[in-house]
Amino acid sequence: MKWYNKYLTIYGKALDEVSVNTLDEIKQKLARQQSESPLVSVVVIAYNEERRLPACLWSLSELQSEYPLEILGVNNNSKDRTEDVYKRLGLPYYNEVKQSPGFARQCGLNHAKGKYHFCIDADTFYPKQYVNLMMTKLQKTDVACVSSFWSFYPDEKHSAFGLALFELIRDAFLFIQHFKRPELCVRGMVFAFNADYARQVNIRTDIRRGEDGSLALSLKKFGKIAFL
Repeated sequence: MKWYNKYLTIYGKALDEVSVNTLDEIKQKLARQQSESPLVSVVVIAYNEERRLPACLWSLSELQSEYPLEILGVNNNSKDRTEDVYKRLGLPYYNEVKQSPGFARQCGLNHAKGKYHFCIDADTFYPKQYVNLMMTKLQKTDVACVSSFWSFYPDEKHSAFGLALFELIRDAFLFIQHFKRPELCVRGMVFAFNADYARQVNIRTDIRRGEDGSLALSLKKFGKIAFL
């Protein structure tokens, strides 16, 4: 059984379709994760993610972090019940009415307390050791930010073999590319950085995609772009 299988049981379901017991479990686990003095900020941005956000937050609620952390949400002008998900699960969140991932990520950065900032996308699941593994790279003095590879889960349209083959080709290409242009390999859902550095540069808000790579490029003057 894959580690993410239980999260898939509610992935794609409307808020009212998720059992009360499951929602209560997620809420309780999220509350236990929150530190008043976080070293790490885990910030989820969401636009119209009612059907995916609960599963993402379920995975985050089960992080086994060695570091004090906070988990925050940003609702980026959603038209569905994304905000209700944050409310129901008791997660601290902020509304950003200006539309774009850049505005949403900047909103999260403005409110985060942690020295280290983890970008989280609401349609993604994160394994229990995610923060710990990323921090092994991020805490190095010559590193400004860290990104990672990612995988897709199989469904009725995508076989496990087909996805594995695609990921192998993709990862080989990214591995070669990262030697000269590491910023082009960065993806926002698996991106973490030193927040002090990020506050000295701008997150681009004039583009709908690529704000993560643009930020990584700006952070290169502070240190390396590391990969996990």
